[in-house]
Amino acid sequence: MSPSESRKEILVVGFGAVGAIYSYILKKSEKARISVVARSNFEAVERDGLNIKSGKYGEIKGWKADAVFKSVEDAASRAPARGYDYVLVATKAIPELTTTPQLLQPLLSSSYQHPQPVYVLFQNGLGVEKALYEAVKGVNEGNGKEGKEKEPKIVSAAVWIGTNLVGPNQVQHGNFDRVTIGIYRHNDRTTTVNSPDEQAILDDIGGLLKDGGSEVTIVPEIQRMKFAKNFWNVTFSSVATLTRYPLPAIFRSPPPKDGSVKYATEFYASPTSAASIQKHTVPQLEAILNELLVLGRALGYPDTPDSLPSSLPRTILESTINIHVQADSSHKPSMMLDMENGLPLEVEVILGEVVRIAAEVGVSVPRVELLYALLLVVQNQILRVREERQQA
Repeated sequence: MSPSESRKEILVVGFGAVGAIYSYILKKSEKARISVVARSNFEAVERDGLNIKSGKYGEIKGWKADAVFKSVEDAASRAPARGYDYVLVATKAIPELTTTPQLLQPLLSSSYQHPQPVYVLFQNGLGVEKALYEAVKGVNEGNGKEGKEKEPKIVSAAVWIGTNLVGPNQVQHGNFDRVTIGIYRHNDRTTTVNSPDEQAILDDIGGLLKDGGSEVTIVPEIQRMKFAKNFWNVTFSSVATLTRYPLPAIFRSPPPKDGSVKYATEFYASPTSAASIQKHTVPQLEAILNELLVLGRALGYPDTPDSLPSSLPRTILESTINIHVQADSSHKPSMMLDMENGLPLEVEVILGEVVRIAAEVGVSVPRVELLYALLLVVQNQILRVREERQQA
């Protein structure tokens, strides 16, 4: 088998900031052929390639994937001879508009005459795998698969990355990208050991990401890691979006009068209200994080370093403060950016699913419920304006 034949065929669906950086990483491994679906920025990406300005990888101008498609339907109809080995989904999960099976329907239809790929979900939030699992299982059963063969192969991920799409083909990336991956097991919170087949899948896709330069952790149970990662978005993305101010506005001190420190943005506390923010706002942030910890315990996630340590709320709060008191802090959570740009928010998968899970297990999360309730109003108006523009 030639080197080109041994390369994995990977389709990346969603060519925003996260999808773009991880397409670059996978291609950089030199062990994969990368096709991408760039729905909203197809023309710019196909014509000029991608311009990446990264603190980690440097400045790359005009980078191109091996193939660029405008739609999943196009990518499915022009799939390589053996089909895709992996389909990496890097879109935002907005089930109010489009579910993942609806997005990937051409790959789930009878016209896609290849084995079902391993699906890799690089999506924020909880419960993002459920609908896809049911859809793929239906396809496998329809194709006469039985036993292990009918079980969908879904890798879920918790992704830590600072990156923004600042133009149709312009990506800014910080100095880190970390991903934790594991197998999705439907309605299973008890299995915490990978089978040999599961481990092989994780080693394969994880190896490609590592070879491309990303920091990768493989775990035997991914849901508790996604739950822990969701702490930050539930708390800080929500508050930044609702207040319409980035996090330095909460944590940053007023600048010294002598001008010795210049902040990257103008967001900092007023001398007259800084003490009040420290007294009232910051403790409420920690209280939100602690609500999530109590819920995690009810779900059976243990107090261990590799699961949900009791120190997690304080650790998350302190690390976030340490980042955003810095003079060069200018990052905005992606949810806040979506709100500013009039784009739908990941309300249901980041907050709504938490509220629903809490109700199922009988845990009170009043602060999370309030954030969810308020963000539903923001989401409603974004969707209203979007619908009006589409009808105009």
